[in-house]
Amino acid sequence: MITRYAMFQGHINDGQTLAFRAAVLNEVLPKWKAFPGVLAVRVCFAEARDDGAPELPMILAISYPDRAAVDAALASPVRAEAKAATEAVLARYFHGHIHHHITEAHDFTM
Repeated sequence: MITRYAMFQGHINDGQTLAFRAAVLNEVLPKWKAFPGVLAVRVCFAEARDDGAPELPMILAISYPDRAAVDAALASPVRAEAKAATEAVLARYFHGHIHHHITEAHDFTM
């Protein structure tokens, strides 16, 4: 499985954390879930971090069966819709930048 992570590094406007989270879940999550080939979408909102760690108020993980599916999703018209919805929410609540990482998972059952 391949997962593309979006790390939202920065901060939410003071007093706007709950509004930011609601906007992400209501306005943007449906777009992320509509990517072709998506297996799972996980939206993680930060609750705490180590001293000195960068502020990441949200981490998005979208999983696909393989790299070809990631590439197809990124080339799809849905991506433009998702990007526009994301940018609209960020403009209201977030100051910072986003960086992406594509990973290959190796799960081990305990």
